[in-house]
Amino acid sequence: MEKTRIIIADDQTLMRDGLKTILELEDDMDIVGIAEDGRQAHELVLELRPDLVLMDIQMPEVNGIEATKMIKRDFPNTIIMVLTTFDEDEYILEALRHGASGFLLKDIPGDKLIQAIRDCAKGQFMLPTNIAAKLVANIPQRVETGKIPIKSYNEYQEIFTQREEEIILYMLKGLTNKEIADKVYISEGTLRNYVSIIYSKIGINDRAKAILYLKKYFEMEI
Repeated sequence: MEKTRIIIADDQTLMRDGLKTILELEDDMDIVGIAEDGRQAHELVLELRPDLVLMDIQMPEVNGIEATKMIKRDFPNTIIMVLTTFDEDEYILEALRHGASGFLLKDIPGDKLIQAIRDCAKGQFMLPTNIAAKLVANIPQRVETGKIPIKSYNEYQEIFTQREEEIILYMLKGLTNKEIADKVYISEGTLRNYVSIIYSKIGINDRAKAILYLKKYFEMEI
């Protein structure tokens, strides 16, 4: 059986040890490294080339957001799953913006965490319903306070990768997932993962609403 090679990055010894103990009981998971801060996490990814990093947010020296940015810049195929006690909008959006494939809270039951890691390792995007709902609920306030840029396409596109931007343009033209997948030469399953990430970044999980939202705030004529 091929194992998912995992690095745990957390500044709390008890949390690191607990996660290591739980995950090492699984036949399909191998904990290859432990990091106490974001800089060490980046160094271990360079040395060990894991499949997935379980990343805390609040860590000394280099936090989890910056570490995610560094790792995805240098090792774009490494999967980052954020596991934290903090559910502030800014943390969630910044983690997703820099390439995290999931955002989970530490109160998640062990069995659900294990399944989330398996799903994330297979390319699925993980964002609990309660966090997605929280982001959606706060969209009006974020727009009013200027935390979501609504005037400039150039500003807004910084949130998305080049591939996500390409997919959004096809979405705004009304293409189906299958049609978009054919256009960008990826599988329909991979395309669905990209669409899920786009939804999570704007806090909307309905295609029609997402298209209206993106069309309005990109201020583009499609």
